[in-house]
Amino acid sequence: MVITLKSANLRTYGGFSYYESTMSSNLKIPSPWSQLALLIVSFGCALVLAGVSILLIPGVHAGQLPTGPGTIKMAQLLTSVMLFGFPAALYALMTFRRESLQELGFRPAERTVFYLIPVVLLLISIPLEGWLGMINKQLPLPHWMHEMEQSKDAQVAQLLAGKRPIDLALNLLVMAIVPGIVEEAAFRGALQRIMIQIFRSPWAGIIVTGMIFSAFHGEFEGFLPRTVLGILLGAAYWYSRSLWPVIIAHAVFNGIQVIAAAWYPSMVTENPSVPIFWALVSLALVVGLLAYMRKRTTVTYGKIYQ
Repeated sequence: MVITLKSANLRTYGGFSYYESTMSSNLKIPSPWSQLALLIVSFGCALVLAGVSILLIPGVHAGQLPTGPGTIKMAQLLTSVMLFGFPAALYALMTFRRESLQELGFRPAERTVFYLIPVVLLLISIPLEGWLGMINKQLPLPHWMHEMEQSKDAQVAQLLAGKRPIDLALNLLVMAIVPGIVEEAAFRGALQRIMIQIFRSPWAGIIVTGMIFSAFHGEFEGFLPRTVLGILLGAAYWYSRSLWPVIIAHAVFNGIQVIAAAWYPSMVTENPSVPIFWALVSLALVVGLLAYMRKRTTVTYGKIYQ
C-alpha cells in the first residue's frame, strides 16, 4: 500500500528514509484489475506448488491427508509459505519497478505507537469475536460444512498437541510466526491494496479483503469472527502504512491461542459463552482505538492512489 515518486517529499521514520510518490511512476501494472488477475493466477500456481511440495514430505501419499504431528506441522508450514508467501512475492516483483518489498508494506510504521496498538486492538476484540462466534454457530449450515469443520478441528487439535518446550516452539513457528508474515503480505500487502483501489474506498477494500481472508481459512463456523479479525488487521495496516505492526499483532494473537490450546485442547472445538454486554464494551474499545489511529495517521486515499 505504498507508493513511490511524483513529488520528491523525503520522509524519515526511525532513521529510514524513502521517497513518497504516486503509484504510476513505480508501477509496471497500473490497472488494479490486471493486478488482481495476476494475484489470482499466482494463487492458482501456488495451490499446485503447495500440493506438490506436500507430496515430497516423507510418509505422505497422494490422495491421503498427512498424519502424525510432525508430518502435519511440515505440511502446514509448506502450505503457508507456498500458498501465501509465493503469491505475495510474485505480485510485488511483477507489479513494482523498484523497492518491491517496501511497496508491499515492509517499511517502518508512521508512528512508534502503531507497533503496539494493533496488538491491543486484537486482544480487546476477543469478547466481540467470541460473541460473533456464538452467533455464527447458530447459523444453519450444510452438513458437509459441519463435517469439514470437524475434520479440520481434529487436525488442528493433533497439530497443537504437546506441552514440551520444543513442541510449543514449533507450534508457534508453524501456527503464529510464519502465518503472521506470509498471510499479512498476501492479504493486506497485496490484495487489500488492490481492493481499495478497485472500490475507491479504504473501508470497502478493507472489509472485502477481510471477508476473503476469512473465507480462505475454510472455517465456516468461524467466518464472522475471523472476518472481523481480518478487518481490524486491515484497518491497522491502512493507518500504520506498515505490515510490521499487523504481522506482530497477528503472530501474538495466534501465539496466545496456541499456548492456551496446549493446556486446554477443548478451545479448538468449543466457543466460549460471551454476554452481549462484554461484546458491546469490546466493540466500543475497538472503535475508540481505531479512531485514535485515524486521528494520528497522515494516510489518505489521495496521497496513496492519486
